[in-house]
Amino acid sequence: MRDLLFKNLTSEDHGRKILTSSETVDKDGVRTTVHRHFVYFVRQIEKKPAVAEQPFLSVIKEHNSKQKYERFYCRMKGSMIVLKEGKLLKIDFMHSLRIHLATLTAGLSYYPTETA
Repeated sequence: MRDLLFKNLTSEDHGRKILTSSETVDKDGVRTTVHRHFVYFVRQIEKKPAVAEQPFLSVIKEHNSKQKYERFYCRMKGSMIVLKEGKLLKIDFMHSLRIHLATLTAGLSYYPTETA
């Protein structure tokens, strides 16, 4: 079984774009759930900052052999400066990836340990 979900939320008034995808696959007694989330904020700025902001990266990995699941979470935040049509724009972004692997227990169609 394979379930896919895609969302694209765009707000030009607020300079925001959110892209989300979620995929769930059951194969060989293992359920794999992958969530991807991309958020962008765009705003016009007057001048380029003297010091560039450093991107932020966070990675969390969890393995539980007793309950037979693995989780992986990665988030990156940052910003970039672009020049478009003579306007200086700052684009702030946040990307996240969440992966959950779990074994199916006989008779269950969901995983009790699967939470947001």
